[in-house]
Amino acid sequence: MNDSPGWASPGSAPSDDQKPGVPRPVEPADQSDAASKWSKAQPPAGQWSAPSAPGGPPSLPQQPAPNWGGRPQGGGWGGPPPAAKPGVIPLRPLGVGEILDGAVSTLRAHWRTVLGITVTVAVVTQICDVLIQRYLLPEPAQVDPNATPSEALSQALDAMQTTLVGALPSFVITLIATLFTTALLTMVVSRSVLGRPVTLSDAWREAKPRLPQLLGLTLLLTAMTVGIMTVGITPGVLLGSGAGIALSLLGGLAALVVTLWLMIRFSLASPALMLERQGIRKSLTRSAKLVSGAWWRIFGILLLTGLLTFIVSMIIAVPFGLIAYAADDGLGGLLTGQAPEFGWPFLIITGIGAVIASSITYPISAGVSVLLYVDQRIRREALDLELARAAGLPGYGPQQPTDTTPGG
Repeated sequence: MNDSPGWASPGSAPSDDQKPGVPRPVEPADQSDAASKWSKAQPPAGQWSAPSAPGGPPSLPQQPAPNWGGRPQGGGWGGPPPAAKPGVIPLRPLGVGEILDGAVSTLRAHWRTVLGITVTVAVVTQICDVLIQRYLLPEPAQVDPNATPSEALSQALDAMQTTLVGALPSFVITLIATLFTTALLTMVVSRSVLGRPVTLSDAWREAKPRLPQLLGLTLLLTAMTVGIMTVGITPGVLLGSGAGIALSLLGGLAALVVTLWLMIRFSLASPALMLERQGIRKSLTRSAKLVSGAWWRIFGILLLTGLLTFIVSMIIAVPFGLIAYAADDGLGGLLTGQAPEFGWPFLIITGIGAVIASSITYPISAGVSVLLYVDQRIRREALDLELARAAGLPGYGPQQPTDTTPGG
């Protein structure tokens, strides 16, 4: 028996504690009643095509197509036919290129909804960030190059503390922005997999009830990361000597490895929480189960996605940064190595570049995460059959009652 929680399409009832089996196409047993109405002398069921239209040519006999794992087949020479593709991805195990292409195709197919989400969130985020940088951030602490090693260590720790305090407001804003974009874009991608239209109001209506749980999951993962890094670095910091610095570096490296392993292990918790209507603990368990045995593959795909989004961000940010330098303080200070004093022109121009970059990279990152979740469930739980039924493809039986149309 399959113990997967099923596919909760947007608009469906909660699936907590539900364990539906994976739906299958109509089995031959379902046709027994129709076959029993014919004489036993007739050929076996399935060899005759549907009756032709009145006045048309008689139907020709057909040979039954081979059964490929329960999936409807189109027959033909050379193996099974291409997988069904009701939306942005084919309903079969996906390759790396297909996952990335599916994320980009979602951006193209639903660009009004996607850009409406990302641009709005990015603009609000950048306005808050600019105001914080201009009015709330303290001056960065300076390290005296002529100081003794102990004084230099103390000054470095003070500078680190100042940097962390200054980065905290921006981190909180980024966390909230990521929360909203993840929730809304998850719904958009889930609809695009089924080939269904989606509007901004549809995405918000379906994502809104899950925001508290998603916030709790995000805070839990953040607290986990901070706690692990603190445990790794604190012993060396308390020593406060050369050996303490070395111990901090080693402890920080070990903590970073543990954090990376856990973040990949729980990387599919957010889609599971949103699409399966799961709680926080069950979402973490589901992610760990889906990632098990595929950690390196998921790590590689997420790393590649991060590199691609970083390159796109740099391509956009570098020209805007140069324009901002020229408009604010000129490029003379940049060439002489003097620390410029950033004013309003610099903050506004770089903020515009950040909005454009975020509008492109947010959908790709969110799309890859959701499609990785879908891919792992196709590989492990035959989710492609359930998605085909939810999309209304012929040969997979009627839709489940929980797979409602958008807004149902």
